[in-house]
Amino acid sequence: MSVSDPVADMLTKIRNAATAGHEKVDVPSSKLKLEIVKILKTEGYIRNFKKIAEDGTNNIRVFLKYDDNEVSVIQGIEKLSTPGRRVYSGYKTLPRVYNGYGTLIVSTSLGVTTGKRAAEQQVGGELICKVW
Repeated sequence: MSVSDPVADMLTKIRNAATAGHEKVDVPSSKLKLEIVKILKTEGYIRNFKKIAEDGTNNIRVFLKYDDNEVSVIQGIEKLSTPGRRVYSGYKTLPRVYNGYGTLIVSTSLGVTTGKRAAEQQVGGELICKVW
């Protein structure tokens, strides 16, 4: 079955698995999804990730992170751009997520990066999602 927005599908799988308290979740692999997962790891929202190949399909296994009270570190994850409505922003007008406590993921001409690094490098781009 074809998915019209694979990134939104990945974010929904991560959100649902974190809400249900799962240890890990598998999502189909792509370059963009791998870059987003790398950012989630460096920002501390997930424990780890691993590329796996099973039955001829490439997947990314995302290991979710929980605090001492078994509450997910990811409180919310929201897709900003959709296939029908792309959202772009210049580096001067990048939105802040929860007054700086969240992370904005942006696809720029220099690659996929966080909103904070995009503003430092003075590049804007397509707003992919926000995580808090």
